[in-house]
Amino acid sequence: MAKDYYQVLGVDKKSSKDEIKQAFRKLAHKYHPDKSGGDEAKFKEVNEAYGILSDDKKRAEYDSYGRVFGDAGAGAGQGFGGFDFSSYANGGGFEFDIGDLFGDFFGGGSSRSASRRRGRDISIDVELSFEDSIFGVERNILVNKVSKCDDCSGTGGERGTDFKTCDTCGGNGSIREVKRSVLGSFATQRVCDACQGKGKIPENKCNTCHGEGVKKGEKEIKVKIPAGIENGEMIRLTQAGEAVAGGTPGDLYIKVHVHSHQFIKKDGVNLRTELNIKITDALLGAKYTIKTLDGTIDLKVPAGVAHHEILKIKNKGVPRGDNSRGDFLVRVNIQFPQKLSKKVKKLVEELREEGI
Repeated sequence: MAKDYYQVLGVDKKSSKDEIKQAFRKLAHKYHPDKSGGDEAKFKEVNEAYGILSDDKKRAEYDSYGRVFGDAGAGAGQGFGGFDFSSYANGGGFEFDIGDLFGDFFGGGSSRSASRRRGRDISIDVELSFEDSIFGVERNILVNKVSKCDDCSGTGGERGTDFKTCDTCGGNGSIREVKRSVLGSFATQRVCDACQGKGKIPENKCNTCHGEGVKKGEKEIKVKIPAGIENGEMIRLTQAGEAVAGGTPGDLYIKVHVHSHQFIKKDGVNLRTELNIKITDALLGAKYTIKTLDGTIDLKVPAGVAHHEILKIKNKGVPRGDNSRGDFLVRVNIQFPQKLSKKVKKLVEELREEGI
């Protein structure tokens, strides 16, 4: 039975050439035998189908007759999309740019590969006091990393020096390499190490970085830590990671470790604390001095306050982005005496007689 090439590629008979090409690229990437988990038989079948459906004449013949005339492989399960594998026995074969076929997985052309060069991401840990985590703070931190050379501004050449075409890559910024396998010769592109993908090299190299354009050392970085940050949260500084010659720096990740407070806890945009009061103050009301992150505040405890009732001090909590703040919440704990003197016991009994 003749193969259904449309079914092999998972496309409709009315699919455009672009849709067929897109389906082929996806399946070729999935089944490529040089890739972990690849399937050579499926890869051949996908290429066979694409070899027919990507050619207007062959596709028309296939649509009309279910086969392609004059093509020994088509419909017989022997070909490879128009490529005859029997030629490999004689050292023949075909060649195509695997970077164009598989894109980012194998790397694209010279200009794209160079632009994709990216430095390493790095991470550091920063410890904060509870107060700084609530109100936010600016920190200057020292990071030992690879950075752009300050003396040559990353060019790799002495100041004022001229640049010439790279002899290694001929100014392309990339090196084309051909690799052979059972499926043929595959061309790949890699960034030129001599010019770091720029296509040009300085006539006089920078003495500080020896022409690399980057150098490892300590860098002071200013970090603005936002108000209300949580313990364990990460701050990402884009392109503050390690630099790479001819590419984009990686990112710097800062993990924040917040020290706990002795008697204040964070609860969303609010701050919480506990207040122990006497039973008589709960009955009659009183005034207590409360320590907050803004200093001491006199808090009025109303008469008849309930055990574990929450008293609110407005706008003394965590700062918000709109210049407002959360609240400072005080949970009242009424302290009940464990032992009563005869006098106190008598007074309590009198209160009970009064229905209190």
